[in-house]
Amino acid sequence: MFRITEVVKNLIIINVIVFFAVKYLIPIPGFDRFFSLITPGMEYMIGGIVYKFEPVQLITHMFMHGDERHLIFNMLGLYFLGPMVESSLGPKRFLIMYLSCGFFASFVQLLITQGAVLGASGATYGVLAAFATMFPNMELMLLFPPIPIKAKYMALGLILIGLYSGVSGAQSGIAHFAHIGGAILGFVLVKYWKKDNLR
Repeated sequence: MFRITEVVKNLIIINVIVFFAVKYLIPIPGFDRFFSLITPGMEYMIGGIVYKFEPVQLITHMFMHGDERHLIFNMLGLYFLGPMVESSLGPKRFLIMYLSCGFFASFVQLLITQGAVLGASGATYGVLAAFATMFPNMELMLLFPPIPIKAKYMALGLILIGLYSGVSGAQSGIAHFAHIGGAILGFVLVKYWKKDNLR
């Protein structure tokens, strides 16, 4: 029977609370500037408020999302894939992996492109890569079209699509290189830890 694990549950709760609090419940102009990771040295002026790099963004940007669809997509990935990864790695290593993938993903994105980045996509791609590394032949269900596909093929397919989109400039506004960075680190960490129960 499917059971959500503690770290996954709390990460989802934090992401949801941060999103709705920042977007709808805290009426402070410019408060959202603390929840997007902005390239150091760059500044934006929005509504008379300067948006620039703040150290707190290194953590907070991973828990904020651009819109409801962005939030739902990432939280669904975490909800369905995260518990098995957390159960295999243990809560401590899972949290380390999640945060490390999120941070590294944004670092890769801002290394290649300049601007601002936010969201848990890099971290969830790290979870996806970890899942596919540990359970490569487990079948997952695609949403569109609703057909089963092995985890290793789904992960590889999404990474290749992200690489193509990032290089070609397709689907602008999406941090494709962050997805790739998060996936790479998730794979590397699982391999490094060499868990006994990896399949």
